[in-house]
Amino acid sequence: MAADLAQFVPTVADWRLASVPKYLQPEEVNSLLKNCDQSKPTGVRDYAILLLLSRLGLRAGEVTKMTLEDFNWNQGELTILGKGPRKDRLPIPCDVGEAIVKYLKHGRPKCRTRRVFVRARAPYKGFASSGSLCNIVERALCRSNLEPTHKGAHLLRHSLANHMLQKGSTIAEIGEILRHQLPNTTEIYTKIDLNALNSLAQPWPGGEI
Repeated sequence: MAADLAQFVPTVADWRLASVPKYLQPEEVNSLLKNCDQSKPTGVRDYAILLLLSRLGLRAGEVTKMTLEDFNWNQGELTILGKGPRKDRLPIPCDVGEAIVKYLKHGRPKCRTRRVFVRARAPYKGFASSGSLCNIVERALCRSNLEPTHKGAHLLRHSLANHMLQKGSTIAEIGEILRHQLPNTTEIYTKIDLNALNSLAQPWPGGEI
């Protein structure tokens, strides 16, 4: 009699930090920004969103939930509603502030919602989910003829971390910028720290010394 042995097949282990972060090089991020057509309201909006994702490393959900009250222009600060009840205050870089102001003045349709970023078509309201921002990033990648494995908004957060590593930032400094609650969350970026990995690599047997 045949027996079903499927239940005895072990599952594939899902180790923490098993994956490698996918990222864009700085010149590729610049290409995304340059290819936003800022002669159109949607281009002005998308440029501001891409700047927030790439310059501040914000999560898609944080940008989606952003309201007009989150900007303290007198202090030059932006309040971020993170995971759970957490709130963080970040300085607003000049280029990010200029892009937001341009969108508010020339790209954002007149509407009642207090959300900063609004749909381009009626009904004018905030995005329904963070997936809308992922679509914006994906369209930007397409315009720049870039085909990374992962195309979501988190790609730009990883790209910021990689750029900081290339500039000599420590893992602790990256964790602070990305606002990780636990230090070990940032450990995944050690996999793309080539300078540190090269110092640990052993010579290949039989290779050059």
